[in-house]
Amino acid sequence: MSLRVRFVLIIGVLSLLSAVSLAFFSYRFSVNNALVEARKQGNIVFNYIEASRSFFRDKQLPQIMGLVEKDRFYPELMSGFALTRGVWEVFSKNLAGYKFKQATVDPLHPPNKADAQELAIIDEFRTKPDLKIKEGILEKEGEKYFYFARPAKVEKGCLRCHGNPEDAPRDQVEIYGTASGYHWLDGDTVAAFIVYVPIQAAIDNARQSAAQLFLIGSGGILLIVLIFRVFLNKYVVSPVTMLEQRATEISLGKDIASRITTSSNDEIGSLARAVDRLRISMEKMLQRHKGK
Repeated sequence: MSLRVRFVLIIGVLSLLSAVSLAFFSYRFSVNNALVEARKQGNIVFNYIEASRSFFRDKQLPQIMGLVEKDRFYPELMSGFALTRGVWEVFSKNLAGYKFKQATVDPLHPPNKADAQELAIIDEFRTKPDLKIKEGILEKEGEKYFYFARPAKVEKGCLRCHGNPEDAPRDQVEIYGTASGYHWLDGDTVAAFIVYVPIQAAIDNARQSAAQLFLIGSGGILLIVLIFRVFLNKYVVSPVTMLEQRATEISLGKDIASRITTSSNDEIGSLARAVDRLRISMEKMLQRHKGK
């Protein structure tokens, strides 16, 4: 393999590795920024939902319970789950792609039934009582989401509707039946409130930007390699080839009278002057030999 090819290969490989590294770190940087923004947005949404639930539980529900008969049940007025669901339906109109779910192991309202991924989150909250927040990335229906989850534990007030179905308001039993949503235990973690923030578009954009950066870098690498090849040919390969040819001619006693000239002051120039000194020595030696 020639010196030229070796140098070009080394420069090309190192430049390609640099382009790949730059594209990779650009992708990671963009994705990390997207996750930071998703975490921020998810936290804002969740805090709003929590504030709505807290106000309902502490301020509205006690007054409502004092006004409504024991066996009456109006979900929109008396259920924290129904209230949260209604608030989210209005709030989410301006949050395209966002999702919120009151993922429950055994819900009254069937759409709240936790899927396999959500059951795993709830189970982790159960096994780790000190865990207050869980977040990460999940894929649903081919789309990636950043999720932000908090546990929902049963309080004594919940048992009026979710304890023994025989003690539940008759209106509730008529609406939801008795197949699920009952026999909850005080203090048990039965659900997780989960906000899903879409990040698929951000990941796709990061991947596209990284690909574009790689292509631009590859184009730059190709240009650099071409320029380097021209430079190498002109200032290294061609002079060294010429010196190799002249050294061969001198060793054979050919064209010894022709001087080797160079204006270069680098290593190539030093080599040229050394070969020329060799030529002069050979020329003098031959002249002495002829004189004898």
